[in-house]
Amino acid sequence: MRLLAPLALALLLAACASVPAPPPPPDPSSLPMPEVFGADSVPVPEAFLSPDMPAHEIDSVASWTTPEGHTWLIATGKESHQLVVFDGDTGEYRLAFGKRGDGPGQFNRPNGIAVFADLVFVVERDNHRVQVLRLPDFEPVAMIGQDVLRSPYGLWLDETAPGELQLLVTDSFMADYRTETLPPMHELDQRVKRFGLRLPPMGGMDVHYQGHFGDTTEAGALRMVESIAGDPAHDRLLIAEEDVRVGTTLRVYDLAGNYRGVNLPRERFRAQAEGVALWACPDGSGYWITTDQARDLTVFHIFDRRELGYLGSFTGEKTAMTDGIWLHAAATRRFPYGALYAAHDDAGIAAFDWQDIARVLAIDRSCD
Repeated sequence: MRLLAPLALALLLAACASVPAPPPPPDPSSLPMPEVFGADSVPVPEAFLSPDMPAHEIDSVASWTTPEGHTWLIATGKESHQLVVFDGDTGEYRLAFGKRGDGPGQFNRPNGIAVFADLVFVVERDNHRVQVLRLPDFEPVAMIGQDVLRSPYGLWLDETAPGELQLLVTDSFMADYRTETLPPMHELDQRVKRFGLRLPPMGGMDVHYQGHFGDTTEAGALRMVESIAGDPAHDRLLIAEEDVRVGTTLRVYDLAGNYRGVNLPRERFRAQAEGVALWACPDGSGYWITTDQARDLTVFHIFDRRELGYLGSFTGEKTAMTDGIWLHAAATRRFPYGALYAAHDDAGIAAFDWQDIARVLAIDRSCD
């Protein structure tokens, strides 16, 4: 074996040391969106808009009911690396929690968020993990997936048994983030990661990684993913495909991770499919609410829960550029039939009274 001369070796090591670190991945939801006003949509005025706080770059929101009966809206601030809390009945700003870092109670580009009981689950794209904290004090409980997640964005939780949860996390890693070059098709089977969680009675959390899934055919592959939601009663997952190059839509999978060969109508999504939420009634009826993230006004589409038939669309008066949405399907002090909360223009939260949506679109306002 021939050894390198000392000078050549020194030059090689210097060259390696000077290679710049790869740039952070761009946020797909921050890319320019076309102006797409829903010509066949109907207006539903917002019940409130929270104060504009653009420095946070708000992405997603989830609600939590305090023991005293108040409703908190907890939003992720991608740029501030914080969680931002608003009042769920008025939109009033309450507090911000956290700072940039990789320790407990710290965040790096928080994105998706969900609440189960008194636990809040926060996806951190640039810490490559899901952090779990206990409300109301945001006490750190667990870190999930940092050994397998690469560029996580969205999540969905399902209670599979008392004290046991299934957590699905979308993972939108790229071959080249600068040019949005997709990974090879065979690697798209890793687009959704699955975790089993157990909540012991004495606190803490047991976490088990249970594998990944994603279709690897041209028809069903998940190229750019973020939002995900499920419906166990109908063995169905809806996963937003955000890559407009192939036609943005929501793909339909089953809970085992198999593509069902069905998409929501692509003609309904003229900007970018984003948020998704389920209004679920015990008898199996209900509605899927989805968003089309346009720059002028977000268009909200409603589909039948059982058959996925299209039922209608609405816009707010101002709500635009919506990333995540959260359906609070229970009464609050202001909203007797629940509310739909939506991120607005990267700066705040919009609220829609569910009974206003139901009246305008002639759908049920309650499961009764």
